[in-house]
Amino acid sequence: MALALPAAWAQESSPDQPPADASRWGIGIAAGAKQQPYTGAGTKSQGIPLIYYENRYVRVLGAGAELKLPKVELGSGSSLSFGLRAKYGLGGYEPSDAPILQGMQERKGSVWLGAGVTWRNEIADVSAEWLGDASGKSKGQQFRIGVQRDFRAGNFTLTPRVEAYWLDKKYVDYYYGVRAEESRPGRPAYLGASTVNTEVGLRIGYAIDRHQSVFVDVSATQLGKQIKNSPLVDRSNQSAVSAGYLYRF
Repeated sequence: MALALPAAWAQESSPDQPPADASRWGIGIAAGAKQQPYTGAGTKSQGIPLIYYENRYVRVLGAGAELKLPKVELGSGSSLSFGLRAKYGLGGYEPSDAPILQGMQERKGSVWLGAGVTWRNEIADVSAEWLGDASGKSKGQQFRIGVQRDFRAGNFTLTPRVEAYWLDKKYVDYYYGVRAEESRPGRPAYLGASTVNTEVGLRIGYAIDRHQSVFVDVSATQLGKQIKNSPLVDRSNQSAVSAGYLYRF
């Protein structure tokens, strides 16, 4: 599981933003809960401390970091932002998480490295991101494309989004496949293939004052066919909720 910690949250909804070139930093905490797709696994909860730092070159928030590349201004309030990204994905499971997983080898989270681009325009923010498993756990890749828009009302910011995630064969096989030596009656061997998950979500941010902000994020994910077909999985969708608090100095 990975908490939804959008990069924009750290600076959104503030009534008094510093100049774009200034260094900004803060500390806080976030927590979340997400349904696991594995049969009988239930909901997994997680809490993490937050460290936020941002300047014109880098951004760090929670378990993610970005090296900013030069922005391209397109005119009429439109721009393209590029960055090299690193994230820690808290996916995977332990055999003790559910009866269906007993006798399986543990699947671990990974460090993911890649790049992203965001097209900001007057209608919405359109973003794309490619990441590869740098830890060698799954040796997989993932590609995300999404659209979101901010709606502001006083100190509140509402941000609905729609996203699609392409997960390659190695990713799906590692987290949802069943190796020959792991098969047993009721859990046949399964070789995963690439698939696409789709997600809809809503983030609500609130700026308490110029230093403090909070957010709540809810989402629902439709699992791809190759994940739903896994003998380890008994659901077609997942829901998740997370919340956080940040104090900016």
